[in-house]
Amino acid sequence: MNSEEKEISYTSANSYSTLNALTETTKYVWLVCHGMGYLSRYFLKYFEGLKSSDHYVIAPQAQSKYYIAPKFQHVGASWLTKENTLKETENVMRYFDAVLEAEKLPKQVQLIVFGYSQGVSVALRFIAKRRLHCSQLIIHSGGIPKELKPQDLDFLKAKVHLVYGTEDEFLNEERMIQEKNRALELFGSQLQIHPFVGPHEVNVDFINNLLL
Repeated sequence: MNSEEKEISYTSANSYSTLNALTETTKYVWLVCHGMGYLSRYFLKYFEGLKSSDHYVIAPQAQSKYYIAPKFQHVGASWLTKENTLKETENVMRYFDAVLEAEKLPKQVQLIVFGYSQGVSVALRFIAKRRLHCSQLIIHSGGIPKELKPQDLDFLKAKVHLVYGTEDEFLNEERMIQEKNRALELFGSQLQIHPFVGPHEVNVDFINNLLL
């Protein structure tokens, strides 16, 4: 059998979700990248404690959707897999470009980029590839892409937060040491490390207290 894998390019559509309204009083805009198994509209619940007049939250939607085991009733989504990662990454980057273009963010707001679990990889790649300036970057319970080097992020002047649960079932002590070292290599003195007692879950207290 003589099989061949070919490639085409086509236009696709995807949704994204927002929380609160972007107005003249908005001080902070959050770009939040969910973890595997989420839909963006449900991921927004973790940001509902933020003051609505000050904070506008944009949650992009991972494009690959699937039914979640074991009952296969609820739908989740995934950003990337090991299959054709480079090409799929470019698709995600162009999608993020389109989201920000559609939102037309005013220059006076402070941009906060938040990646949780699998969302860490796409958030960091987007910042690095597009040299995106933000005031704060939150790396929450996820892995830093292995290909990133300090020179990829040397333009970034943001405060960088590494957040993880000490009882995270996906990030053991050895893995967290590796991630801390990688974060220090990339961000140096910009990095602040925030362990919390808990499993692999979004730390809502950290979100609500970040800017207090």
